[in-house]
Amino acid sequence: MEIREVLEKVQRGEISADEAEEYLRRQRFEELGFAKLDWNREDRTGFQEVVYCAGKQDAYLVSIYQKLYEKNGEVLGTRANAQQYALVQKNLPQVQYDPISKILKIEKEPEEKARKRIGKIAVCTAGTADIPVAEEAAQTAEYFGASVNRIYDVGVSGLHRLLANTQVIQQANCVVAVAGMEGALASVIGGLVSNPVIAVPTSIGYGANLQGLSALLTMINSCANGIAVVNIDNGYGAGYIATQINRLASIK
Repeated sequence: MEIREVLEKVQRGEISADEAEEYLRRQRFEELGFAKLDWNREDRTGFQEVVYCAGKQDAYLVSIYQKLYEKNGEVLGTRANAQQYALVQKNLPQVQYDPISKILKIEKEPEEKARKRIGKIAVCTAGTADIPVAEEAAQTAEYFGASVNRIYDVGVSGLHRLLANTQVIQQANCVVAVAGMEGALASVIGGLVSNPVIAVPTSIGYGANLQGLSALLTMINSCANGIAVVNIDNGYGAGYIATQINRLASIK
């Protein structure tokens, strides 16, 4: 039963308030042995459970996708590869794979969902090489109902490119700034906007970039205000937080 169904049963007198309380307090997950699928995560957090595909054994991945699809009618997975896509597609032909973001998903009524997207999130990259991480952020936010503007290749080596897009960026409810190398983009954007900036360091860069550590440290040590930082290459985490901010900003 869903929470609303429980409440309606109480209203009709079909179950007692004590029975409803017991049900709602009970942990609601399905034990698969290799995974525990969290059925009431959306009730608690506003977001369905998402699958991190990398490293999962084939049989486990297929079973998880099938169960989530049966329950929710849609599934979002991150960090999938082409082989995993082919495997899941054999069992769920409607699954879609984006090799850039590595997102593997089934969306319920995607065209209708696209029309109903709310608010505005700006996803910016310093360079073209940062786009895979940015797309993970952008597509995560879109899957969860946010409208996204993509503003790519506006890094500090050509600041006029960023300044030409200032108005669009300033109108967003929040900004995701994705950058490798020295990671300066987040600081520059933070000094231009009044809304939160989510900085995403990427592992793009030469040796002293240290697989994204240099960009991470730059972003954490930014002198600009209103910047929060997620882990290296964590586009999904940025897209999730951006969606939370966007939902709050869109409440009327």
